[in-house]
Amino acid sequence: MTEKLQDKLRGTGVAIVTPFTRSNAIDFLAFEKILNHTIGNGVEYIVLMGTTGESATLSKHERKTLIEFAVERINHRVPLVLGLGGNNTSELILSIHGTPFKNIDAILSVCPYYNKPTQEGIYQHFKIVAEASPVPVILYTVPSRTCSNIAASTTLKLARGFSNIIGIKEASGNFDQIFQLLKNRPEGFLVISGDDAITLPLLAAGADGVISVVANAFPKKFSEMVRFGLNGDFTGARKIHFELIDLINALFMDGSPGGIKATLNLMNLCEDIVRLPLVPVNKDIHKLIKKLFEQID
Repeated sequence: MTEKLQDKLRGTGVAIVTPFTRSNAIDFLAFEKILNHTIGNGVEYIVLMGTTGESATLSKHERKTLIEFAVERINHRVPLVLGLGGNNTSELILSIHGTPFKNIDAILSVCPYYNKPTQEGIYQHFKIVAEASPVPVILYTVPSRTCSNIAASTTLKLARGFSNIIGIKEASGNFDQIFQLLKNRPEGFLVISGDDAITLPLLAAGADGVISVVANAFPKKFSEMVRFGLNGDFTGARKIHFELIDLINALFMDGSPGGIKATLNLMNLCEDIVRLPLVPVNKDIHKLIKKLFEQID
């Protein structure tokens, strides 16, 4: 019997960074190292060109090249989810039609930002995305970045209405909203934590895993924590959660992905470079990240 995609996406997905060279070009050598580091240490899947991947500052040519490179280097080892969203619905549909989907398993599509659509507008946006996408769709709500939120009622309406909308990355931080999803979702619909710091309690409530930032640096530990939680071993999960929680919090104190890139630089995996308008973390936060990083076994 063929394993369902939803089963393959239970666990830890890593929101992979896009490394840059000192000349601000994509650092494909570093990117391959990070892919091998995460896949080799047990994450269940890769999420390419999400927020952590600085997709907003990648050109169309860079996006195409990065997709081709990732597909080739991942080489079917784990599923690949592609970040593909926007706040111009018609332009997003053109992007979907122009994307080479060979060996891409699903898309992660963020709630439209800046325009501040109503829930009806959000529903209509994702209805069109679902009808256009040749692969399954994972919704993504992250109000702290987008100033818009996919309400639980809207998510459930989309989940029940479109068989290829298979889950949501929930980064609202709203526990009541997430609990409503977990209580009322249709069978097989994935509720995925979008926040490393609260993944443990969400797993306890029945969530299916996480799309993680810290797993760029600590894929083995964090994916083990998630598997402990999915298997009901919260003693084991708590131990890893508390080992990593201070570093997780520090990663976001002065902007993301600046924090995780500082950590990956400490591991000699990539340069500590982000693209404007982002800048690297400040000296005090870098010092804190280094201190916390060195305390982790």
